[in-house]
Amino acid sequence: MNQRLLNSLTDAERLLVAETERDALKGLDEDELLDLHQRIRRARTKYMKNYRRGASAAVAARGGRGFSYPKNQRDRDKAELFELSLARVSREVAAAANRAAAELKAERLEAARSTSAAPKATTRPPRSSVTKTSSPPRATKTTGGLKKDASTRAANTRRQAKRDAS
Repeated sequence: MNQRLLNSLTDAERLLVAETERDALKGLDEDELLDLHQRIRRARTKYMKNYRRGASAAVAARGGRGFSYPKNQRDRDKAELFELSLARVSREVAAAANRAAAELKAERLEAARSTSAAPKATTRPPRSSVTKTSSPPRATKTTGGLKKDASTRAANTRRQAKRDAS
């Protein structure tokens, strides 16, 4: 990291960046990581907004985007620093979320195993020997006309009759 950039940070910003170091992130739980993520995102957004506003205002004064580019270096560097910090925190949040999901899955599987070990009582009613005959449900939507649908049904009936006969 650029020492000039670190020296230009305020104490609060320097502490915020220090909270995103690998050792500092290891001791945080998921909620604390999300809180840190939100604070870092706010800081990144602040400097992105400052950079964009300053750059757009300087274009008219300097005569072009290329001429105004070097003028806004500090805000651009701070925005990039907070973007990198945000990426570190985001990766850690994702890892914490994956760990939590794995723990929940293991708990659900364990609960399912413990309940399935007990014998289950059947709640289905016994099958009756009487079968109900009903007509197949009618199609509400046709594919292209009544004659075509009737022809398809007749062809299917002939095909099934031929199979039954053999």
